[in-house]
Amino acid sequence: MPTTEQTLRCFQICQNLTKMYLSIDLVSLDHRTGNIVIIAVRETVIEIYPNGNWRFINEK
Repeated sequence: MPTTEQTLRCFQICQNLTKMYLSIDLVSLDHRTGNIVIIAVRETVIEIYPNGNWRFINEK
């Protein structure tokens, strides 16, 4: 289960992405690390840590 901080941050990020009319392709909880992963527009990858901090992941 995600933490409260992760849940709130995930909602905020998803809301901001959809306000910009960007599609969200995947939202998943990585059980190995405990991080939430959001993939949007097939190339934007965002990772949310259990404390609510987040970062962009560059897959290139």
